Amino acid sequence: MTEEALRVNQQLWDEWTRIHETSSFYDLEGFRRGGIRLRPYEVEEIGDVAGRELLHLQCHFGIDTLSWARLGARVTGTDFSPAAIELATRLAGELELDARFVHSDLYDLPNVLEGEFDLVYTSRGVLGWLPDISRWARVVSHFLKPGGTFYITEIHPVAQAFENEGVAPGELRLQYPYWEHPEPLAFVVKGSYADRSATVSTHTEYGWAHGLGEIVTALIEAGLRIESLREFPWVAWQLDFLAQDGDHSWRLPPDIPGELPLSFSLLAMKPTLGA
Repeated sequence: MTEEALRVNQQLWDEWTRIHETSSFYDLEGFRRGGIRLRPYEVEEIGDVAGRELLHLQCHFGIDTLSWARLGARVTGTDFSPAAIELATRLAGELELDARFVHSDLYDLPNVLEGEFDLVYTSRGVLGWLPDISRWARVVSHFLKPGGTFYITEIHPVAQAFENEGVAPGELRLQYPYWEHPEPLAFVVKGSYADRSATVSTHTEYGWAHGLGEIVTALIEAGLRIESLREFPWVAWQLDFLAQDGDHSWRLPPDIPGELPLSFSLLAMKPTLGA
């Protein structure tokens, strides 16, 4: 079931790539004109990337990857969608940026890509597409140079345990697993997150949960040292139980008592030999 789920997901992302290329959500024409699409806190937490070799895992069609290139990094992006990698490669050529893109399943990437990197990066909406978080962490560690940095910013696993469709803002209904599970969750596809009205021929998407403790422990067991773990009361996309707060974030409605972590960032280092 896992292999079939991954195959269906890759087919879905191929379709989504074609939708996203012309969507207002990604505003690719605006990106062509300049600027970056990274959040200010990401740039602050990671620091100066000029001259650093950066590997972006699960990069989709590379807008974030190319944003790091615009900040001076020498970037490599990888994704399991051949359509996404084709678009990313074409976009890098058009913009004349120092970037390469590699098509590969994440778990197979050590067999496809050579080398080590100063920085391994991944962000927003990526871990739920992976069935095994320990294998993911080993891939991260495999590509980091000793002394290198790993950074992820992602929706919080707590937020994903609640029903996020067909509920009112502030209606918190526990619905999904928090910890990792072998069988994938199946969801009916409704267009794309960038365009709910889009027509797609892939009707199901599959996902897996991973608890925050499992994510942190997997990275530690893969040989990394956690430097910081921050939790935030907002998330970067719409969930029906939240209320929109500005253009690019959603929070619990202000009349709801209490607090929930809705996203997080984690920075880790790979110790140098003998450290």
